[in-house]
Formats: sequence, C-alpha cells, structure tokens
Amino acid sequence: MTDAPFQFFTLKVLRTTRPSPSFVRVTFGGEDVARTATAGRDQRVKLFLPRPGQDAPVLPGPDDGHWWDAWRALDPAVRGVMRTYTVRELRRETRELDVDFAVHDLPPGAEEGPATQWALNAAPGARAGILAPIHDENAGYDFRPPDGTDWILLTGDESALPAVAGILESLPPGMPARVWIALQHAADRWELPTKADARVTWLVRDESAPTTEDAIRAADDLPAGTPYAWIAGESATVKAVRRHLVGERGIDRKAVKFTGYWRRGTSEDELLRSGEDA
Repeated sequence: MTDAPFQFFTLKVLRTTRPSPSFVRVTFGGEDVARTATAGRDQRVKLFLPRPGQDAPVLPGPDDGHWWDAWRALDPAVRGVMRTYTVRELRRETRELDVDFAVHDLPPGAEEGPATQWALNAAPGARAGILAPIHDENAGYDFRPPDGTDWILLTGDESALPAVAGILESLPPGMPARVWIALQHAADRWELPTKADARVTWLVRDESAPTTEDAIRAADDLPAGTPYAWIAGESATVKAVRRHLVGERGIDRKAVKFTGYWRRGTSEDELLRSGEDA
C-alpha cells in the first residue's frame, strides 16, 4: 500500500483558466480532494498525466508497495507522465484543487514538455492522477520558519511563483518580507495578496533586469533581526543566491531553505532517468 501520509488519488479536470499569459491554471475536482491535506503553502505533489492515446494515466496499483519503486517498475512507454507541482490552492469544502502550469518561451521548432502540452489542451472531464498528502504534517513542503524569525526573504522564478504567492498569503499581519521574483514578461506579474509588510521586486528579463543574485546583493535596506530565507527555482540560480546569503550576508545556513525546481538544459525526464540509473 502507498506509504502514508501520501496516497494516490484520481482527479478530473473541472476547468482551465489563464491567470497570466505564461500560466495555465488547471482546476481539478474529485471526491478524494476532500481527503487531501497540508499545513504548508509550498506543498509539492506528484501529478501523473496520460500519454497520447490514453484516457487516464497508468498508475501503480494500491498494493504495489512503495510508490516510487512501483511506478519505476512500470513500462516507461506506458506509465503515467510524472511531474512535480505546487498546489496553488486547495479547497476541500468544494473538492477543488488548483495547479498552475508554466508556459515557456521556446525557440522555433521546439515543443512544450508533455505536462504543459497536456495542460494547454486539457478539457473538462480529462483525468489525471496525483500522489498527495492526507495529513497536514508531511515531508512535501519546505517553508517552515522557526520561532524567533523576525523577517522573511523569498525568491524564485516562474516555477516558484505559485508557491511564493501561497506563502505570502499565509504570513502573519505585519511580518516584514522581502521578495524577488524573476519573470520573462511583465504581463506575468500577479497580484500577491498578503497581510505581511511585503516589498516585492519583479525582475523582468524582457526589461533587462539584473539576475536574482545581483539584485539581492545590491539590496542595502534589509530588515533588522533574524531572517528566514526560502529560495526556489532554477538550480544554479538557487545555489548562487544561497552562497550569497550564507557566505556574504552571514545568514545562518539552517535558516536558508533552498530547492532547485528545475535545471537549465535538462528535462525532468532526463533527471528521472538519471535517478533510475543511479
């Protein structure tokens, strides 16, 4: 059986919307959504999507043992396409779950990855699978500022924007927060509701913005007190920002949570294959 507190659920697409030009928001529904739980606003889940010609993704059975080994044992040409996403919004009372898919700028002749292609074409009733937590406390979220945190630093790119938005919504009133978000297009700036004392800097590549690392390095008005930093996005950028915060700013490395959501020049399928071969 799937290791608790995560279980496989079946979802159906209820609707899709475009919160901004570079994102597709897919709203999923299903009776099992009411069982999904999380205490974190950067909650990661595994989505399993059907391959071309399939009506639903091929998933491990409920009694196939540890989910990763069971999924890996399936025929790679048939098993569901697995991708990691952040839950943008969970509404258990109405059994709805939102996931935002980023649409990328691609060179001529290139195609979006299978997950983005699926989201762009998803129609109501389309089926997907999800491996999701059933307990609030689980290992699938990272934003955990300890007691004694005086202010929050958040930074990410398009891949981290749904998590940043959720974290900002969850911050207590008046909490100082400094936020840097890198985007390709100015039109993808979202409204980011929060009760925190948040200062958001948008780093728009179309407008020749500096890199995230350089922008943070140039900041000379960070709040006083003990910070907690959450960094996510492209792997090399995440590592560079962490080195700056720990090495140059002197922030306690235990107070810097960093996660590489993707790696430039490497697809998630390639990363998965390298993990299987390890």
